[in-house]
Amino acid sequence: MKQYENKLGVKLWAEEDRPREKLLLHGRRHLTDAELIAILIGSGSKTETVVDLSKRILAFYDHNLTRLGKASIQDLSRFKGIGEAKALTIMAALELGLRRKEVPEDEVTHITTSGDVYRYMHHTFATLNHEEFWILLLNRSNRIIGKFLISKGGQAGTIADPKIIFKTALENNAASIVLTHNHPSGSLKPSESDDKLTRNMVTSGNLLTLQVVDHVIFANNRYYSYRDEDLI
Repeated sequence: MKQYENKLGVKLWAEEDRPREKLLLHGRRHLTDAELIAILIGSGSKTETVVDLSKRILAFYDHNLTRLGKASIQDLSRFKGIGEAKALTIMAALELGLRRKEVPEDEVTHITTSGDVYRYMHHTFATLNHEEFWILLLNRSNRIIGKFLISKGGQAGTIADPKIIFKTALENNAASIVLTHNHPSGSLKPSESDDKLTRNMVTSGNLLTLQVVDHVIFANNRYYSYRDEDLI
């Protein structure tokens, strides 16, 4: 009897146990991650309720929403009951949640340490499976006046063009630049190309009176700062 009850559709559950009704009655804080995902998915299958499907997906990703946020459409579509539309809905919702955590871009932020850079940029890199290179442009008071994606590539790396970086900085009247990128491999150790780019950027910036104040590498919720290591 218990096995049969586990397969009952959500519509046959007690009203207070249905995810949508539970949200209306008690608010979002009373729902589990699986129940919230179930609302996104909308329906299960003949053999599995939408909540059980959501639990199965979460279990596969060790109940880690950050890991789930890195899943591709192809990854999610491997679950029986998840087609392209449902996969897209899950991905879009998790991306919105990620962006909600980010510092609002119209909020002027003062950068004084590598920790400030990490807090501002952490959520930009948190769920990426590929490498991206971003710059922060600062005014003379070290306040952020712009955040720009310079390049993105695969897991092996991406190429940041110094000409594009300085062009972007000059067009936006920046006084200084912070370089940032991530290592999808999880290693914080700078590569030879990271070192070379940093040296060239610092030298060229000094000639243009456009200081490169730091280069921060992100990996697995940690960071490496060239300035902290006295390399800038």
